[in-house]
Amino acid sequence: MKQKALWINQIKGLCICLVVIYHSVITFYPHLSAFQHPWSQTLSKCWVYFNLYLAPFRMPVFFFISGYLIRRYIDDVPWKDSIDKRIWSIAYVLALWGVLQWVGLSHINDWLAPERDLSNSSNAAYADGWGEFLHGMITATTSLWYLYALVVYFTLCKLLSRWKVPMLALMILASLAINYLPLPWWGMNSVVRNMIFYSLGAWYGVSVMEWVKTVSLRRYGLLFALAVIVAFGLWMFNMPLPLCLLSIVGIMRLFWEMEQRFPPSENSLLNVVGSNTLAIYTTHRILVEGFSLALIKPLNAGAWPPLAELALLLVYPFASLLICTLVGLMVRKLSSALFGDLFFTPPTKHLAAVQAR
Repeated sequence: MKQKALWINQIKGLCICLVVIYHSVITFYPHLSAFQHPWSQTLSKCWVYFNLYLAPFRMPVFFFISGYLIRRYIDDVPWKDSIDKRIWSIAYVLALWGVLQWVGLSHINDWLAPERDLSNSSNAAYADGWGEFLHGMITATTSLWYLYALVVYFTLCKLLSRWKVPMLALMILASLAINYLPLPWWGMNSVVRNMIFYSLGAWYGVSVMEWVKTVSLRRYGLLFALAVIVAFGLWMFNMPLPLCLLSIVGIMRLFWEMEQRFPPSENSLLNVVGSNTLAIYTTHRILVEGFSLALIKPLNAGAWPPLAELALLLVYPFASLLICTLVGLMVRKLSSALFGDLFFTPPTKHLAAVQAR
């Protein structure tokens, strides 16, 4: 990987870490009902609220970077190659891991929580049959909605690239409106809400990147701080778009400045994680479900000593992140070594690579 791209890859690493922490928190802390230590309930609430406050800093910059990295396919690569590399490759992983999540989570719930009622759970991974599963996948009602969004966003950005300005205006309106007039499917709401960030990266990413690198912090620092305060106030009134846009600028400038002072290496932790976001993203949801179901029942039953309970609640998201990251990296390595990366690459691509040798 080129040195100049490492700081962008590190942002990807940060984003996938925040995604894993998000799912670790929502599948665990809200389901705790009994606490042995007097600080445990407060600590649990802190994690839930902290997770909520991270929302504007998680997916917006992730999608902006995703759009920025595929801009060449939007402008220069013909549809034939684009469909193969940017649509079919992602759709294959989405379909494969959608089924693997469904099978994995079904077995985990049957094993660890057979009494759990999932009939009202709106997630393809909890479907009762193929019809319900397909409906969930088609409507983006899946924990893998990020991959669903990548396929939709790329297709729209390439189709509508001649009308960038009016389409961006419509996407801004859609991102704002979806907070007040949501669709019936939570995943589709997220797809609509985040489309503006991917499109901004795909169509204007180069200009935004150049501006982020060169804008004077001394000259505009106070203005940026005031804008953050206003944007945070709007976010409190269910209008997160301004804060999300500012978070993209802030995070990219932070990592750019860090690269200038502390040049990263290809073996740095965030870079390794950023290079394997697909493996970590697809595998972590199964793991965090298993962790939470294994721990919630004994914790609610008061089986843990108070201090041990408090310690677990303090470090759980970080421990979950560490395990999910290591497992994701291991699965990707095993997939490459034993199956020609079949779990993350369509079979046709693997066969073509073998024939080319």
